Amino acid sequence: MKIIEKRKYTFLFSLILVVISLFFLGKWGLKLGIDFTGGILTEIQFSQEVKKNQINEIVADLKLNSLSIQPTEDNSFMIKYQSKENKINPELENKIKEKYPESEVLRTEFISSLVSSELKRNTIYAIILSIFGITWYIAWAFRKISYPINSWKYGFGAILALVHDIIIVLGVFAFLGEFQGVEVGIPFVASLLTIFGYSVNDTIVIFDRIRENLLHYGASKDFEGTINKSIKESIARSINTSLTLMFVLLAIIFFGGETIKYFSVALLIGVFFGTYSSIFVATAFIVELWKMSFKKGR
Repeated sequence: MKIIEKRKYTFLFSLILVVISLFFLGKWGLKLGIDFTGGILTEIQFSQEVKKNQINEIVADLKLNSLSIQPTEDNSFMIKYQSKENKINPELENKIKEKYPESEVLRTEFISSLVSSELKRNTIYAIILSIFGITWYIAWAFRKISYPINSWKYGFGAILALVHDIIIVLGVFAFLGEFQGVEVGIPFVASLLTIFGYSVNDTIVIFDRIRENLLHYGASKDFEGTINKSIKESIARSINTSLTLMFVLLAIIFFGGETIKYFSVALLIGVFFGTYSSIFVATAFIVELWKMSFKKGR
């Protein structure tokens, strides 16, 4: 079976997913947490079972901006909201104490807008540096096989797959932010950077097999056949590795608590599409680049 011959269908599938994700991002955007907007986080533990909507009713008249109430564990809730006034938090705590006298404030954190702006800037720098670093590394690693396509094109294919994966993850979280109120903060950035590494690693596994086959058999006009052979030799390893990690992430999502749930969701989506894009985006793209250069008589 020539897997790589199915690339036209997978290109179409990926294009549809990317367009939908970009539509979600453009329409709703990401729901930024207080890590990026500034605000107050208070974690409160209750001595009895309390529902999220009960807490929401208690603090409703405070009219808190961007209010987020998340259950954690042991009857605890993390209450986050935007505010530049520190006096609001004692009011919130007093209202909860009136209703639940035995409740206990576990922690309170204040994040200023200045710190949030710096976090945004550093996040952008981290992503840009990661992309440049990945491109340089792949171009350097494949410097000995500049035929039948230039080594930098492997790097470009890997970055294309990476952008594909990240856009889909962002699109899903734009959707979750709009309909489930899911906010993105530092853990989400950490998950994106982890996806960067995993997606590229998965791509390099296949690219490395291509490199070995090209060095062993020599470059030929049947570059597409070499690509297909390399995919078949490495696909089982890629899928098995990804499934192992995905099973762990599913366990964390269902049993690991609310605090790391969406961090794991982002990773799960990234790992799944990272494996998919390594074969049907990155590798398929370099085949298309080869076909275009071959037609030009290179």
